[in-house]
Order: sequence, then C-alpha cells, then structure tokens
Amino acid sequence: MENLNNLTIKEKVGQMLMVGVENKNCIKPVEHLIEKYKIGGVLLYKRDYKNYKELNDLINRLRALGRKNKIPLFIAIDQEGGRVNRMPDEFENVPSANKLASYKEEDLVEKASDVTGEMLKSTGFNFNFAPVLDIKRFENTQAIGDRAFSSDIETVSRCGITYMNEMKKYHIVPAIKHYPGHGATKKDSHFTLPVIEESKENLEQEDLIPFKRAIEHGADVLLVGHLRIKRVTHGYPASMSKSFVRKYIRKKNRFNGIIITDDIRMKAVKILYGTKRALIKAFKAGNDIVLFKYNTGDEDLIKKILKEVNEEKISIAKINRSVRRILKVKEKYEIENKEVPYLKHLPKDINIKIDDIKNKIKGDLNERD
Repeated sequence: MENLNNLTIKEKVGQMLMVGVENKNCIKPVEHLIEKYKIGGVLLYKRDYKNYKELNDLINRLRALGRKNKIPLFIAIDQEGGRVNRMPDEFENVPSANKLASYKEEDLVEKASDVTGEMLKSTGFNFNFAPVLDIKRFENTQAIGDRAFSSDIETVSRCGITYMNEMKKYHIVPAIKHYPGHGATKKDSHFTLPVIEESKENLEQEDLIPFKRAIEHGADVLLVGHLRIKRVTHGYPASMSKSFVRKYIRKKNRFNGIIITDDIRMKAVKILYGTKRALIKAFKAGNDIVLFKYNTGDEDLIKKILKEVNEEKISIAKINRSVRRILKVKEKYEIENKEVPYLKHLPKDINIKIDDIKNKIKGDLNERD
C-alpha cells in the first residue's frame, strides 16, 4: 500500500470521499471524480445495473480506473438482506436480520452472513454497510424495524459480531451502523432529523452496548448517523458534532478505526446546512470518510474542500490522521482492483445456499426492496 508521505493533498482528500452512484446517468461523472480527484470509494445501488452481467461490467470499469491511482477503491454496497437488498434479481435475497436472529435451532445469522460475504466477494464488492447494530423497539416497517436483529441487547451484540466476522473472512470491510443507535427513534433520517430523547446514561446502558462490544471485537469501520441526542450533541446531528465524534467515539470508546458519515444528502442534514456546508462540517467534525450521492456540480464540492485545506481552515494534521486510518484498513483487508471474472454459474450456486436458509424459516420470506 502506498505510503502516506507519497500522496498529494488532492489524493489525501480524495481518499476521504465516498460517492454514491445515484443512477446510470451518474456513472461517467463519478468515473471523472475517480480519475481527477482520486476519490477513495464508490457506493453502488440496484438501479445502477439491470442484471449480474451489467454489475460485473460496471465493477470492472471502476476497478480499471482504480488501478490507475495509487490507492485502490472501496467498492461498497448496502447489502443487509430483507428490505435492504441491492443485488441483481438473479440472486436470491437472504431474510431480514430480525427473522434470521429469531430462528433458534441453529445460527442462521452465521450462514446468511457467510453466503452474503461469498456473494459480495465473488461479484467484486469489498465494503458493506452492515451489520445493523441498532436495537429493535418499533414495528417491522419502521425506519429500522426488522433490519435490527432483535430487541434484546445480547442478541444484537452476538449476531452483529458474527456478521462482522463473516464479512472479514471474505475480505469485505463491514461498517457497523447506525451509531449511536437509530433504533431509539421512529423517525427516519432520510426524511427528517431524528431526535433521541434518551439520556446519555440510558444510551450507554442500552443502545451503545452492541457498538462497544463490536469495537472490542475488532470493528474497523463505524458509520455515525444523522441523529441528534438531547443534552449530548448540542443541537447538532451526531455526524456533525465535533465533540461527539472526537471526544465520545474516539476517546471514550477508544475507537481508532474509520468513522464514516451516513449520506450527507439525507434530509436530516441537507435541510439544516445544504450539501456544501454539511460536507465541510463533516470534515471538521473529525469524520474520516464523508459519504454523499452524486449530483450534478459535485466537482465544486471537492474544489471547496481542497480550498479549505489549502487555506488551512481544515487541518492537514487531521487529514493525515484520517488517511492513515483509511490506508491501514485497505491494507488489512487486502483491497485491490484487479479484474473480477464473470461467473455464469455464480447466482445458481449462491441461490442454493440461500434457499436452504429460507427453507428453515416459516412465513413469507420473499422480501424485496
């Protein structure tokens, strides 16, 4: 892996950006960001490809660009299973986290996360926004709902660590989410700014425990949510709060891995700051990677960040600390951008394993996005 000292400021800032490819029309502009600004990661969605062949072609296009840069790309996906399914339709979908964890006879969480890791590795992904470590408090259809393993803290902790370890086995970087616990509110940060009414003491005794245990078991990436906590984040979303990110996550929880924001184009922060201001605040708050879906004109966002760094409004020492963490994780997981073969038999092989899991669970398992 490239040495930090051999990277330019532009390359360092680029490593701290992950861009979501909103639709097929955004692919070429995002490729431009990879080439010109050396961005460190891309997030793909189901609408970016019609089928497995298109996914394979797209990932290989991105990997070919990544090979031209000094540092390989994170190629990310949100693949939780259940209603959060981003894989092409040729692949069966694993049941929701809650259904898997509810099955008591054997550890279906381990089986489902194992086949998910195999599927992602074989298709060319190397980063997954999962597992969900939120606690289930509300109905299945709520913002978190059945995406959470359980309402029981011990079950969430055990299942989350199992899922995390299975991803690691396949060199897929797992991002534990949504710190400090989206399960504490019914509101959805895609549409509004959720406010957590729980006291800091209650959060520490409940919602934060699965995250604390995952960190103790070697979590390398933590996604911080756009959640305001009364009397803790001082009116800011947690993702934008310097005191919360730096003092609470880093110092109190002794976490020295990558902190990544949830998408800053979610209305939880967009309505407060606008995208440009949110991007700058996220950098200054101490996040290592800022995630945002591509929109026309996003090159200007990157130019603005570079200007802030060059004018020393954002500390280069802070940039260096973040990039060191990113390089460390990319090296640990052996992230590379070599070409991924198209395996015609792959969907069938994966589906056999998923069907075996489904056959062990009663009820309607045909969950789709």
